[in-house]
Amino acid sequence: MAPDDAPRKPAAEAGGGPGEMTLVEHLEDLRKVLFQSAAILALVSVGTWFVSERALEILIRPAVQFGGSDRLVFLSPTGAFLMRLKMSVGLGVLLAAPVLMERLWSFVVPGLLRKERRFLLPVVATSVVLFYLGVAFAYFVILPVSMSFLVGFGTEHLQAMISGENYFAFAVRLAVAFGGVFQFPLVVTLLTLWGVMDPGFLKKYWRYGVVVVFAMSAMITPPDVASQFLMAGPVLLLYGISMGIAAMIARNRRRARDEEKKQD
Repeated sequence: MAPDDAPRKPAAEAGGGPGEMTLVEHLEDLRKVLFQSAAILALVSVGTWFVSERALEILIRPAVQFGGSDRLVFLSPTGAFLMRLKMSVGLGVLLAAPVLMERLWSFVVPGLLRKERRFLLPVVATSVVLFYLGVAFAYFVILPVSMSFLVGFGTEHLQAMISGENYFAFAVRLAVAFGGVFQFPLVVTLLTLWGVMDPGFLKKYWRYGVVVVFAMSAMITPPDVASQFLMAGPVLLLYGISMGIAAMIARNRRRARDEEKKQD
């Protein structure tokens, strides 16, 4: 077998550092992950086109209920078609999230030792659940509050006539932002397990963490205080959960080291 055809060993077995790969190998893996993810997403999105009309009606429900208007409008001949097309892709992302997350994490954690590979499935499952929770929180909590608050600035002669295109971009941005933010505990857990993050770091700099959370919330959410606090609250809760998980991992490691010393 030619050297180029030999199966690539984890770096720890090959004599290099953990996860050591060449730049070319990283780029090749990234190309494969992107191509496979795009193909999966395109395939699923074709199927979701047939339910995109109903899904779009569900998506705009908060705008109709809390936006002060009984319907949205589209401002160009292609507006409705493009929204349904984007809705198909959005549904494709939601339905294909387990596979897409598996592809993403398989690239993020390359070169794992064989005994660590069993953690990949729990990581993917947790990541998907957190993503769905973030999207659900954005739809059921943030969107209604944001629409009610922002539209409330209208006057007797200044009434809302919201375009579907603008609302769609607004809603998707919130959903993606919350789906990503809800990954925070998982990321902190993995960084702690890999020894990249010291468990005491989050506790020591928690004040700076609070400032960063509120600054991030201000950038991601609509320009209203209610939405910013609604995002900052869950993120701070996730921050606290992450601190607890990191501390638990550190205690377990200390206990394991103490037991090893006793055995020696």
